[in-house]
Amino acid sequence: MPRLHVNIDHVATLRQARLSQEPDPVLAAGICELAGANGITVHLREDRRHIQDRDVRILKETVKTLLNLEMAWTEEMLDFALELKPDQICVVPEKREELTTEGGLDVARYEQSLTEEMDRLHSAGIEVSIFVDPNPDAIECAARSGADFVELHTGSYANARGQNRENELKRLETAANYAHELGLRVNAGHGLDYENVLPIAQLPWVEELNIGYAILCRSIYSGLDQAVREMQDRILAAAPPDQE
Repeated sequence: MPRLHVNIDHVATLRQARLSQEPDPVLAAGICELAGANGITVHLREDRRHIQDRDVRILKETVKTLLNLEMAWTEEMLDFALELKPDQICVVPEKREELTTEGGLDVARYEQSLTEEMDRLHSAGIEVSIFVDPNPDAIECAARSGADFVELHTGSYANARGQNRENELKRLETAANYAHELGLRVNAGHGLDYENVLPIAQLPWVEELNIGYAILCRSIYSGLDQAVREMQDRILAAAPPDQE
């Protein structure tokens, strides 16, 4: 059964919308762990649109399970990872204009650099995952680079319907088996929600699922009733007894 790693990026998205202190992704990470999450994932983007450097530094000190840092393959991010030493990094593609990660990394483009830096990352105690589309060329490049994991991009599966979804699921199964044959461990993520996660959780060899947006969306609904009631109680407490 795969382990659940909760991506808390969008807690920080809400905070950054007001440039405020709340909601706090560090507090959210603790709640997720207490609820049973097996790891915490954050994406420190080059544009810093949500998670900030300070968040990641505090999370490194407070996360009790496993801290997975998603990052672009740049000199800045590599230096940050080597300094911070998260438990795991996941190398992802990144474009400033995108709403969210749109596909797997072009591993062939970065293969030489990844290979050259892999020993430094492993010497720092960091496991390395590469976010890939479920195709054999990308998986082969990841294996040659010396990565520990591939994380299979499940976005096409999540967006597909009917037979197309079944076809995408088969691609993911084939990719997971091939990655395992090449000696890679396998994670999966992107676009997974309460409706589509079960078939992915049943794929062979998949060890970790990275899920964030769907969990945070569900938490708004599941916690909104209590939040409104608590605010109403505080307002009522301000009124004189004869006005309640």
